[in-house]
Amino acid sequence: MNTNPVTFREATIHDLDRIVFMLSDDVLGNTRELYKNPLPESYIKAFQSINSDPNNELIVACYSEEIVGIQQITFTPYLTHQGGWRATIEGVRIASSERGKGVGTMLIQWAIQRAKERGCRMVQLSTDKKRPEALNFYEKLGFKASHEGLKLHL
Repeated sequence: MNTNPVTFREATIHDLDRIVFMLSDDVLGNTRELYKNPLPESYIKAFQSINSDPNNELIVACYSEEIVGIQQITFTPYLTHQGGWRATIEGVRIASSERGKGVGTMLIQWAIQRAKERGCRMVQLSTDKKRPEALNFYEKLGFKASHEGLKLHL
């Protein structure tokens, strides 16, 4: 068991290889991600877009220098809810060696606190229906399955 405290920071371009590895080290991720060396240019361009957008944050959870968790938070203004802002959490992954040890809980709680700091009225996320354990995890953290979500892949 790791005795170092978990710390959180914004990802840098130097973290991208580890991030893509973690995204692909997953039952669903290994069918949609392409982890190879060198990384495909599409990941670098996406990172640069996220990094240059003040309403997007790519956050890593670390034990010392080792990245053990990731998430992207997007802050969006809405006209609904009286013009309030929302935070959307996406791309959450915990290193397979660290799952079930509380890192995911700390990562999501960090995102909720960050949303409060940014003045958001709501935090939202989605999880694939093929991940019932993830749905249970988020519900334990206070999230409610209050809406039906739809996607159209292009």
